[in-house]
Amino acid sequence: MRTNYLYIFLAAAVSFTACKKSFLEQLPPSTATTENFYKTADDFKNALNANYGSLQSGGVFGNAYIYGDIPSDNNFPVPSGSVTDQDEFDRFYIKTTNPFVANRWNDSYKAISRSNTILSRIAPIAMSDSLKKRFTAEAQFLRALVYFNLVRSFGDVPLVVTEITNANQAYEYTRDPAASVYAQIEADLKAAEAALPVSYTGGDIGRATSGAAKALLGKVLLTQHKYPDAAAKLKEVISSGTYAILDKYADVFDVSKKNNKESVFDVQYKSGGVKEGNPLPNSFAPENSGDAVVKFGGDGNNQPTPDMENAYEAGDTRKSFSMATSYVNASGATVNYYFVKKYFDVPATKNDNGNNFPVIRYADVVLMYAEALNEIGYQGGGEAFTYLNIIRKRAGLAEKTAANLPDQASFRLAIENERRVELAFEGHRWYDLVRTGRAIPVLNSKKAQIRLVADLTSDNLVIPVPQSQIDINKDKIKQNKGY
Repeated sequence: MRTNYLYIFLAAAVSFTACKKSFLEQLPPSTATTENFYKTADDFKNALNANYGSLQSGGVFGNAYIYGDIPSDNNFPVPSGSVTDQDEFDRFYIKTTNPFVANRWNDSYKAISRSNTILSRIAPIAMSDSLKKRFTAEAQFLRALVYFNLVRSFGDVPLVVTEITNANQAYEYTRDPAASVYAQIEADLKAAEAALPVSYTGGDIGRATSGAAKALLGKVLLTQHKYPDAAAKLKEVISSGTYAILDKYADVFDVSKKNNKESVFDVQYKSGGVKEGNPLPNSFAPENSGDAVVKFGGDGNNQPTPDMENAYEAGDTRKSFSMATSYVNASGATVNYYFVKKYFDVPATKNDNGNNFPVIRYADVVLMYAEALNEIGYQGGGEAFTYLNIIRKRAGLAEKTAANLPDQASFRLAIENERRVELAFEGHRWYDLVRTGRAIPVLNSKKAQIRLVADLTSDNLVIPVPQSQIDINKDKIKQNKGY
């Protein structure tokens, strides 16, 4: 008998939540079903709230470090004895049954399913045209964002853009070429940017904006090496005047200054026992540290490597804020331990912190723009230098000039390292290395240092399709090469 366990089959779960002061403060309705839901504008707003909530799930952004940091040279997982799920990502021997592989697939398709249900049902509903266009655009943005994660993780994936109402439909889906997935992502983001507002007020702050859609589209285009198009789109974000580089790097991550001028799009979190807290401060604090680093202790995940420490130039103010190599315990003794400290808060209970997770920061946009300009054509002392140096100036570093970076290749390496330290521990490093074609040479050059089990090949640039998906639909879903 066929099973309904395929997550691409699932219609949006109807455990949608009611909106109180903001779209994060959610309470479950008592009797929502697919038959009596999706009738009013408020129903669709609540459905979108649940769609945004999907971003917190481990396979989407909740465990973003496992997919974007751990495979790189920036971080390594906590030693875990016989449990090697994260170590498989770190040293590239990922099994098809790895739970983080399954989570990436399943959680992503749950989120996509929610977007698809909204988009499939919203047309006939009575609400203002402006609100309907905005809700549609938000669902398109969220679908594009999640598909961008999927296609970069797995390569070819099933492209599902309509609501699936019974399991039999889903058995017709195969893995679509990555190019087709990217084309859909671009189409969704172009539609979203045209309909989303520039900003929000009150409880709606944190929803997708036109600037977020433009910035994500710029990243999607850059990933595909469409450099002139990427530069043009990223310049639109810069020229809008909506965003700015804050004077202090620490202020970008200050819990009391969330959704600031440098925040283009964040996964929203809220502490205080509402089940919307961010677990990363406790997850990243050292094991057995008690309350010395963060209240309620830590789990030791995502530890920075010595190579990451050495990537910072002398005097870089970002280093001491982002990571540490030791802490003082309750007895007053110094304990040598590398850990991420960028996401600090005082949790209400363990894993209940209030900081957001940054998906796209304006600093990311600025560095992507500099990268795109350099790929279009190197210009000594040109505009690309201006934008690279905006980021360096905030970090307290000297400007780069044509004397330091005399050609396109040297500028590429400068951007690579600047992104590494500016966006450290935000889940970018692995995808940056893959995008630029540098993952294989960079990691193979550090094979012993980062304990690779074998030299990386092109097979390692994507992760395996979950074995459960292969087993359920062997005729349509095939495994990635090398797994």
